[in-house]
Amino acid sequence: MQLVIGRIGRPHGLRGDVSVEVRTDDPERRFAPGTAIVTDPASTGPLVVESRRWHSGVLLVRFEGVNDRNRAEEIRGTTLVIDSADIPPPDDPDEFYDHQLIGLAVVTPDGERVGEVSDVLHHGQDLLVVRRGGTEVYVPFVKAIVPVIDLKAGTLVVDGPAGLLDPDTIV
Repeated sequence: MQLVIGRIGRPHGLRGDVSVEVRTDDPERRFAPGTAIVTDPASTGPLVVESRRWHSGVLLVRFEGVNDRNRAEEIRGTTLVIDSADIPPPDDPDEFYDHQLIGLAVVTPDGERVGEVSDVLHHGQDLLVVRRGGTEVYVPFVKAIVPVIDLKAGTLVVDGPAGLLDPDTIV
């Protein structure tokens, strides 16, 4: 599975630097000089990081072979991705990456399958988007409501208040 770590933005200066919209919690590692990064579209890459620096809170990257503003403009909008297999597991057993949760079967404490995790939202409170047939419900991603996550079994237990998994319930 491919995971997005960034998106190339507008050129910065005349020598090929580009701004990168960072979508990883480890930009120092992911954009280290010498790192080859797979791209979407694939025809643009892979791109090899020549240098990187922070400027006013924005990551600026220069890729090998991108030596002027025109070439930098050509790669604008390119998505930078890595393979999920390249990410080490979290140190905390109660911490999960979004891609690990998406696709898990959602079951009740009694084992009844009630849906599937289709997305994870991070808007002040983490929410699981659970698809139930043709509808989606939002489940707060907290231990009290989601007490068990079994990646090997491909399941996630939701033990919430009555009505939580009903499509008309507002969380």
